[in-house]
Amino acid sequence: MVSSKSENGYSLVIVESPAKARTIGRILGDGYRVEASIGHIRDLPRNSKDVPAKYKKEKWANLGVNVYSNFEPIYVVTDEKRKQVKKLSELLESASDLYLATDEDREGEAISWHLVETLKPKLPIRRLVFHEITKKAITDALDSPRQIDDDLVQAQETRRIIDRLYGYEISPLLWRKVGPKLSAGRVQSVAVRLIVERERERIAFHSATYWDILGSFAEHESAKSFQANLISVANRKIPVGKDFDTKTGRLINPDSHLLLDEQNARELAERLKTQIARIKSVEEKPYIERPYAPFTTSTLQQEANRKLGFTARTTMSLAQGLYENGHITYMRTDSTNLSDEAINASRNLVLSQYGKEYLPDSPRIYKTNVKNAQEAHEAIRPAGSTFELPENLRDKLTREEFRLYELIWKRTVASQMSDARGKRKQLIVEVDDALFSVSGKTIEFAGYLRAYVEGSDDPNADLADREILLPPVKTGDEVKCIELEPKSHVTMPPSRYSEAALTKELTERGIGRPSTYASIIETILNRNYVFKKGGALVPTWVAFAVNQLMEEHLPDLINYDFTAQMEDQLDAISRGEAEHLDYLKEFYFGGKRHGLKQLLDDKIEAINARDVCTIPVTQSHNPTNQTNSTAATTTTATTDSTATATADTGAATTASAVVDPTQPIVVRVGKFGPYLQQGELTANLPDELPPDELTIDKAVELLISAQRAEEPLGFCPETKKPIYVKNGRFGPYVQRGFPDDEDKQNASLLKGMTLDSVDLATALKLLALPRNLGKNPATGNDILARDGKFGPYIVCGDETRSLPDWISPLDIDFDKAMELLSQPKTRAVRGANKGSKEPLKLFGDSPITGKPVKLLAGRFGNYITDGETNATLPKGFTVEELTFDRAVDLLAEKAAKGTTAPKKKFTRSTTTKKSTPKTTKRKTTKK
Repeated sequence: MVSSKSENGYSLVIVESPAKARTIGRILGDGYRVEASIGHIRDLPRNSKDVPAKYKKEKWANLGVNVYSNFEPIYVVTDEKRKQVKKLSELLESASDLYLATDEDREGEAISWHLVETLKPKLPIRRLVFHEITKKAITDALDSPRQIDDDLVQAQETRRIIDRLYGYEISPLLWRKVGPKLSAGRVQSVAVRLIVERERERIAFHSATYWDILGSFAEHESAKSFQANLISVANRKIPVGKDFDTKTGRLINPDSHLLLDEQNARELAERLKTQIARIKSVEEKPYIERPYAPFTTSTLQQEANRKLGFTARTTMSLAQGLYENGHITYMRTDSTNLSDEAINASRNLVLSQYGKEYLPDSPRIYKTNVKNAQEAHEAIRPAGSTFELPENLRDKLTREEFRLYELIWKRTVASQMSDARGKRKQLIVEVDDALFSVSGKTIEFAGYLRAYVEGSDDPNADLADREILLPPVKTGDEVKCIELEPKSHVTMPPSRYSEAALTKELTERGIGRPSTYASIIETILNRNYVFKKGGALVPTWVAFAVNQLMEEHLPDLINYDFTAQMEDQLDAISRGEAEHLDYLKEFYFGGKRHGLKQLLDDKIEAINARDVCTIPVTQSHNPTNQTNSTAATTTTATTDSTATATADTGAATTASAVVDPTQPIVVRVGKFGPYLQQGELTANLPDELPPDELTIDKAVELLISAQRAEEPLGFCPETKKPIYVKNGRFGPYVQRGFPDDEDKQNASLLKGMTLDSVDLATALKLLALPRNLGKNPATGNDILARDGKFGPYIVCGDETRSLPDWISPLDIDFDKAMELLSQPKTRAVRGANKGSKEPLKLFGDSPITGKPVKLLAGRFGNYITDGETNATLPKGFTVEELTFDRAVDLLAEKAAKGTTAPKKKFTRSTTTKKSTPKTTKRKTTKK
């Protein structure tokens, strides 16, 4: 509904998202019409189809940038945005003036510029800038509008062109040399390098086992005991993890350290139990802990990941919703600065919520120390001049939004609180020639810790855990030795990056922008460069191959310093200190160094696809040091133990056929995925196997398993064709027919089945699915037993029933099927029946249609609907992460694209499954 307007028309205000439009619309009221552009309304062409006809024959057309004419970009309004552009144009016809209220950063400035360039308004244009959506902020912005900042627009455009040239020039090289659907990116490729290098460190790692002793002591018999660790014997230090070489497992300095094995440790403990224990020294020092700075984009992503378990994308999505609904300030910022208004609000809350003693005499001022910090925004904080208490918003926010708001609120308030103060205490206990050490800590004044403890969800509970109380002993006091317990320790490889750790690493290196990290992590997950194991980012073998290509042939483009310097230069352009054309020419055509074009021209034929897609298996079984002997010697890429392989299989002949000391074992990345190869032998690699777990022993085991799969279980009595049981990329399966047969039939094993448990009879039953159990006498339809994506089930016409765990589709009979069909359906198998429309999540009414917004489970995945428009839930987006505002935005984006032609119907074979990937068909040679 159009707001009431004066004779001269309304003021049109354009923002990026519908949620932001609704909030600002409520603030502005009559006389204003607030509409969303729904992000960028135009961009560089995505593909050849988007390129305007007059440019299609140009040799640079695929780039969307005329690199031969001052890097002039081609901008196009994509099909999905035409409807929204038309709507904005129509609204302009009745408007008296135009306010561009997009975000105050490079992207926001560029969106405003593109709106002007596309809509070509013939009325006054003003740029509104604000960092929070409150009445005061919007009013202040209206009182002091500005013009579009050309330097910011130029910086964004330069960054966009650089990213386009990088991605569109290098990605085709990856398709040609590594595999299809891969992508390269200025920051993305460096992030992949970091993850791959950490995995290489884990592969090269050799663990070490060492022993020490944990002593329990007390002042006297009835006193509370304290524990101390053995730190030295006879002036030789007891080693800890950092004292071992990660690549050999040996002590770095064996002369000054005493490496104990189990026997040594137990003998030492027995000897020391008979000796008197005394306090050799007591050292006590005061300490001060200062509060953390308010959140930047990067630190918010890191802390939300550590404390709340949110992914970077979830954090940014929730933060955007909080910002657009007026609860927090702008969420894309490098600044730790707080305005005077925010400082006063924080200090008032400290005084009212915690007391005068928690308020320092003067405000705390924080300065940004992040490399390449851009525009001078505020830190992320609660919006307004009086921060809303989290409890007051509990019923207005989703659980996830509330938790994030509370985190931001606590961090902001704590940043203006007093220091925490206390004392640290260290005791050294002497028992004969052995020394034991223990450190304690007391908190004398909690200060800011009363509000916020980093990494903790409950500051009050955490305060008690942070204190370690030690007895009030003095130097020379005797203490009673209660127990001496030998303890074993094993050194651990460096941890993989979590999303928080990767974000921190990129930020500290000055690579990329924190506001883009969420999308970068999402891209490398979607492109199969990494997968998640728990919260860790694990590189795939595809990532190894791509990184190998880049390291060997395009090293500058993934060089950490070079990538950070690119950020410096792009920032200089945004400040008007550097000329963008000079930079683009040097980057692409070269100058002081080779440009991108020359690098690729030189390398396109020089790169050997087979070499970059081959990774040697060099990791031994990595035994731990059980004594003070040396670590295991690193194994080469050739296998050296027939006995090991034979023990794994129980068949010496099979092992000898596979294990050939003269042949190296390698991983090859092929068109259909990674696989193992040793000479003529190949084996699929399980998708979920992390690279650091692919030892030579594991590789031999997989090769042997693949060799066994070439021997049939038997022959089908009907077709006389061989029956195999195999292990493919997507799990174990049985196959009827020779590997090269075009009509071979495959069937996956049922849940719980293993390769070893499948005999010929079971394989034939699997291949017989779906089984026809007979006709339903009531309907005349066949009753079929099937195994589907979500488990076994029976189907009769439009009716389906899931099979309980104790009933197999291989064994169910007609009577049992009729019994199941006679029972009412509880919850349909997801995707098996169109009639199941029970909402997974129900929101309020849509501001567009007035109908409830629902999240539903569909045949091809979860989707959102407002009764008129359906929008697919983005890949990886969980039910819990979806907020009402995000749902409305997704529906608005889909509605802006207009309707699409329905897909043609297709039929799926009911007797065969998809053929195995070609990696399972490779010919093997028996020896």
